[in-house]
Amino acid sequence: MSKSVDPKLLNGLALAYMGDAVYEQAVREHLIYTGKTKPNRLHVSATSYVSANAQAYLTGKMLEQDLLSEEETTYYKRGRNAKSYSKAKNADSRTYSQSTGFEALIGFLYLTEQTERLRELMTWCIKEIEKI
Repeated sequence: MSKSVDPKLLNGLALAYMGDAVYEQAVREHLIYTGKTKPNRLHVSATSYVSANAQAYLTGKMLEQDLLSEEETTYYKRGRNAKSYSKAKNADSRTYSQSTGFEALIGFLYLTEQTERLRELMTWCIKEIEKI
């Protein structure tokens, strides 16, 4: 696959588009590997990790615990502040913006091939949701 675009120049919504898929896949793998295999239960379980509310919660925790680098915070804010023309089904606009920021951060880490950091943050996120 040719990489003709610098991920650091992408807008927040493009980063979020990628991050949504990357985080969703990580959650799906986690659920499968923990023994959940019934499709309906998988979907219901996945929702608790990937909903806008869950992602906004995770972002708040990451910022509160100062887990993000300055650069990571910049890309979170790029996504959070991006003007989206779609609305979340089950979240207010503030929550949806925070969720978009979360996804932009994940997309940024993925597209800049920061694999170890991405794995570290996604593992932390999954564990945080499981505490709830």
